[in-house]
Amino acid sequence: MALILVGLTAALTLPGCAGVGVKPWERDILAAPGMQVDPDPLVTALDEHIYFSKEASTGGLGTGGGGCGCN
Repeated sequence: MALILVGLTAALTLPGCAGVGVKPWERDILAAPGMQVDPDPLVTALDEHIYFSKEASTGGLGTGGGGCGCN
């Protein structure tokens, strides 16, 4: 009897979740840097620093221009 009750409850409540979606104007909030999953922020920051220092055409992270990344 309990299994039937659980199944009936699930059958009645789960379709209510089907209509939930992300609106186009809400996607910018989900794409914010604070919403990104980053297991180790320090390793990611160091990897980005090394990559952008070696990439002469892009310059540093978050800055314009180019160059070798030397200081």
